[in-house]
Amino acid sequence: MRKFLVVLDDSRECLNAMRFAALRAAHTGAGVTILSIIPPEEYQHWMGVADLMRAEARERIEAHFEVFAKWMRDKQGVNPELVIREGDPVNEILAQVKDDPEIGVLVLGAGTEKSGPGPLVNAMSRNSGNLPIPITIVPGDMAKERLEAIT
Repeated sequence: MRKFLVVLDDSRECLNAMRFAALRAAHTGAGVTILSIIPPEEYQHWMGVADLMRAEARERIEAHFEVFAKWMRDKQGVNPELVIREGDPVNEILAQVKDDPEIGVLVLGAGTEKSGPGPLVNAMSRNSGNLPIPITIVPGDMAKERLEAIT
């Protein structure tokens, strides 16, 4: 089975990337892996409480994941898996793709701000030549109905 890899973060465009991945997976019989990355800088200044902060970050990620997972299961019949990694987002995405040969497509949401699509889309686009899989970039302001129509 092939899987869509989608990144869970606090961005607004993440929602459309999740929708796209779930809809495509439902229509193609694929799976969804949701990757959330805890950046290392969250703990650099708080070495004494790093374990507590890491646990709180994981709890927050798991709660956020459950919202998307429930929608995917209930509405699309897709049961996503959650992977939490710690480190640089680009390096961790590349590592996840390498570690899981079933991942067939990376799905990212593009921001709509004037500053561009976002740092993750920019960085992954620069690295796209080194990826063994294609990247799908979903516009962050695309209407839900349009997403449903194209998937």
